[in-house]
Amino acid sequence: MIDDHRFSCEPWAVRETSLDLDLLGQTESIFALSNGHIGWRANLDEGEPHAIAGSYLNGVYEEVPLPYAETAYGYPEAGQAIVNVTDGKVIRLLVGDEPFDVRYGRLISHERTLDFKSGLLTRDAEWESPAHLTVRVRSTRLVSLVHRALAAILYEVEPVDSSAEVVIQSELVANEPVLGKDRNDPRTGNLLDTPLQAELAGRSARGAVLIHSTKQSKLRIAAAMEHALTAPKGTVLRLDSGGDQARFTVTAKLRPGQRLRLVKFVAYGWSSVRSAPALRAQVEGALTSAARHGWTGLVRAQRRYLSEFWTRADVELEGDDHVQQGIRFGMFHVLQAAARAEQRAIPAKGLTGPGYDGHTFWDTETFVLPVLTYTAPATVADALRWRHSILDGARSRARDLGLKGAAFPWRTIHGEECSGYWPASTAAFHINADIADAVVRYVTSTEDRRFDRDYGAELLIETARLWASLGHFDRGGEFRIDGVTGPDEYSALADNNLYTNLMAQRNLNAAASATTRHRSVARRLKVTAAEVSAWRKAADKIYIPYEPELQIHKQASQFTDHELWDFRRTRRDQYPLFLHFPYFDLYRKQV
Repeated sequence: MIDDHRFSCEPWAVRETSLDLDLLGQTESIFALSNGHIGWRANLDEGEPHAIAGSYLNGVYEEVPLPYAETAYGYPEAGQAIVNVTDGKVIRLLVGDEPFDVRYGRLISHERTLDFKSGLLTRDAEWESPAHLTVRVRSTRLVSLVHRALAAILYEVEPVDSSAEVVIQSELVANEPVLGKDRNDPRTGNLLDTPLQAELAGRSARGAVLIHSTKQSKLRIAAAMEHALTAPKGTVLRLDSGGDQARFTVTAKLRPGQRLRLVKFVAYGWSSVRSAPALRAQVEGALTSAARHGWTGLVRAQRRYLSEFWTRADVELEGDDHVQQGIRFGMFHVLQAAARAEQRAIPAKGLTGPGYDGHTFWDTETFVLPVLTYTAPATVADALRWRHSILDGARSRARDLGLKGAAFPWRTIHGEECSGYWPASTAAFHINADIADAVVRYVTSTEDRRFDRDYGAELLIETARLWASLGHFDRGGEFRIDGVTGPDEYSALADNNLYTNLMAQRNLNAAASATTRHRSVARRLKVTAAEVSAWRKAADKIYIPYEPELQIHKQASQFTDHELWDFRRTRRDQYPLFLHFPYFDLYRKQV
């Protein structure tokens, strides 16, 4: 899967056998853990060094301005960016007053393993401090697929060759520096400085809670931690909490081979309407549940969940071990992105980082949901219910654009269009047919008639209305859809994009069929027989670009007439092309 000597090829795991600080940006994503509600980048336990610090909650965003040199009608007024919420991963270690930091002292060994069967990220390190005290550190991290609000860490440390005083500082940290933004690459997203405002801090003997809110989107976020400890007599405990930080400190004197064992339970919650006391009660209740299950119980439940998933989802491949590893790695991350999203969007990067600002695109319905339809269908129903929940906003957007039906946003977190570059966003109307296609696939596969009636039919009807108003019949009687952008974003504003037209055709036919299955839904939406007849006619007469001389279907009406891009003269350092060439040049070429 990964062509690097630091990573071993194994059928059920990804293992990094040595630490390369230059690869942190990649490994923090590769080893990220998520359940679709909580996302933890694989930052080192001690917090530093890192490429991008990241802890995320699905749906938690901040509004950001969309600056325009020149504005025009229909442009989105504000963007949305995923927020790095309170970090519950941080566990710092001091050995004889020296901080455990892989940049100092001597890192004797370092290994990280992401196990697809257990869903655990394990880290093993042996480190010699500048004062020549050697310790072994093992941490095991879990984001629960069973308990939506919970994550946990088992942290163990032991001296190797001499007694040592060790200090563990387990923290909740808000507004931590995130770093990592490439200002020249729009895919990296916004990394917001201090996006959270402190509202409440509380503590117990071995735990704490911090509650913050976002400044513009007015969301309230709660993070809480509790600890279980196995330590020698004489161990000293301390708890500090306030503002942007809470810290549980454990100080112990350890003999060689004597182990200090800390289990950290972390709970998250957020809301746009609930009060701070209500959120505090929510996360503290989740911690009570975590303590009842204990570390062993959480691990056992995680293994059981994944065992059931792999029983129905595993793909076995003979002859290429790297591809086998890659398939399971990909399926594991797809599951992580959606498992407990529960009527929230599935972002393009899952909850592994701030790429694309945490937005969801057509990728969800086109690449993610087809896999989940046959392996975890309940997650597909949840994702499509989220689309249905933003349907009124999509109707409003269609009206703004002078269209009927629903125009779903190209990129969003909360439901509003967040792209200020309309040729590669608003004009990419195919996202509406992509959503419809996901509905048809899910209903056909599962025969979920209740979903079809309560959600699916309405999505199909409103997206079909969009196509009927967006396209037109030409003088020859063919139905054309002009001036749209297909999946190839190097060819924007094309007439009769093949993919778009074929998907619209499928959407129109599916909507017509849905009105027959669910007449009560059709009546509620005031669908007439004439409207259904118009959908069927448009689908039957839709223009399909074809080049008889080449005997191929063209990407769009005039695509094969365009000049070919000169790839022989394109240097390696000029990729990706959109970062090195103007869009107007890309749009008028065959790329």
